[in-house]
Amino acid sequence: MPSPKILWITYDTSVQSEKEWQAVLAEFEVSSTATLAGAQTALAGEDMDCALVHGPMPDDDRLRILEALHDIDPVLPVVFFDLEMTAAEAVRLHRSGAYNCLGLRDSLDAVRDCLERALEDRRCQGRAHRRFLAAREPWREALVGESLAMQRVADTIRLVGPRRCTVLIQGESGTGKELAARAIHLASPRANQNMVAINCTALPEHLLEAELFGHVKGAFTGAVNARMGRFEQAHKGTLFLDEIGDMPIELQAKLLRVLQDREFQRLGSSETIKVDVRVIAASNVNLLERVRQGRFREDLYYRLNVVPLQLPALRERDGDVPLLVYHFIKKICLQEGIPLRRLAPETLDSLKQCSWPGNVRQLENSVEMAIALSGERDILYPRDLGMAEAAAPKVVSIDFRAPSAQLPQAVNFDAAVTQFQLSMLQQALSQTGGNKTAAAELLGMKRTTLIMKLRNFEAVAV
Repeated sequence: MPSPKILWITYDTSVQSEKEWQAVLAEFEVSSTATLAGAQTALAGEDMDCALVHGPMPDDDRLRILEALHDIDPVLPVVFFDLEMTAAEAVRLHRSGAYNCLGLRDSLDAVRDCLERALEDRRCQGRAHRRFLAAREPWREALVGESLAMQRVADTIRLVGPRRCTVLIQGESGTGKELAARAIHLASPRANQNMVAINCTALPEHLLEAELFGHVKGAFTGAVNARMGRFEQAHKGTLFLDEIGDMPIELQAKLLRVLQDREFQRLGSSETIKVDVRVIAASNVNLLERVRQGRFREDLYYRLNVVPLQLPALRERDGDVPLLVYHFIKKICLQEGIPLRRLAPETLDSLKQCSWPGNVRQLENSVEMAIALSGERDILYPRDLGMAEAAAPKVVSIDFRAPSAQLPQAVNFDAAVTQFQLSMLQQALSQTGGNKTAAAELLGMKRTTLIMKLRNFEAVAV
C-alpha cells in the first residue's frame, strides 16, 4: 500500500533536516513548499491526503492559506502547528474548517497522532465518496460499509441476486432491510422491471388482501372501480413484503398458495391470474418465535425462508459509522443543494461511541438534523447532533484474583502497573491480529491513545 501523501507548508525549511521532524513524517510521502503559491501548484497537480501548515508565513495569514487550500480540495484535512498561535486564532481557524490547530503545549508526538487521525478520516471519506459514485456493481451503492458483517451481506446478495429464489431478510428496525431488498432486485435480471413494496402492518386485513391481489368493481363496499393488486404490478419484477411477521394468519394461507402456484384471483372474481414474481420478505421480529406462538404459519415460514439474510445492527458494525456519516452528509447536501459539510474531530469521536439503538435510520436522521441546525456553518459539532460529549465507553469487569503468595518486602508499584498495562495492550493486539483500531475498540480507548501508549512502552514498532 502506498504511503499517505502529506503537503507540508513551512517557511522555515531548515526544520526538514531535524531528526525529530524526520521521525514524525517518516511514514509519509511528503511534498514540502515554503509559499502558498507553491502549495496551490502542488495540490492542483497531485492528490494529497492531508496538509500540515507549520509556523507563520510572512506574506500569508493562516486563514488565507486555509481558504486557498479548500478552494482546490474542499474536504482536505488541514492541520496547523505553530508555537506562537493564540487561542483566539485557533478557534477562528477551527470554525473556518481547519482539521486541528496545535500550539505551544503540543509535542511533535501530538502532531504525528493528529496527522494519523486526519489520514484515517480522509480514507473513510474517500471510500464513502467512491461508493457514492461506484459503477462496478450499481446495487452495491445501497450497502454502505466495509465491515466484515456487511461484506457477508454483500456476498450473499451477489450469489442470490441472479436467482429467482425467495429471500427472507431479518434484522432490527432501521438496519436497512428495504435497501437490502432493493439491492437484491438490482443485482437480478429483473433490475429493469418494477420492484413493488408493501408494508404488511400499514393496512387492516381486508384492505391488505385487496392491495395484494386486487379487486373487481363492487367486490366490497367502496370498491367503485376495479383495481390491479401488487402481485400484478410486480409481474416480471420483484415484490417486497415488509414486516411479514404482522400479516394476519388468515391471509398467510392465501399468500402461501400464491407462492406455491404463482397464481391467484382478484377479490370478487373467479378468473385466475398467473404471475412471474420474485418475492422478498422482511421482518424485524423472530418469525420462528411467532411460529411457536401460533401467530405465523410454519409452512409459510419455510416457503419464505429459502435464503435467509440477516442484517447486522449498527452496534455490530461500528467501524462503518464514519463511512455512513460521510455518505449521508454528501447525500443530504446534494439533495439540499448546499456546500458539503465537514465534521469536527470530536464529532466523529462522539458518533463512533454511540450505541445507536435505532441503527442506520437513527444515524441518518441525526446527520440530517445536524446539517439543518448547522445553519451557514460548514463544520458539524457534537451539539448539532444533540450530543454534549462523547459517550462513555462500555466497561466490562475482569476478575483479577489475588495472588496466592504474599508480596515481597519491597515492590515497585509503578513498574508493576506499567508491566500490567503493557500486557493488556499486547493481549489486545494478539486477539485482533495486530489491528490497532480493533485493539483500541476492545480496550475502550482511541486508536491514537493506544499508539501513544505503545510508543511510550517501546513495545512495538509503529
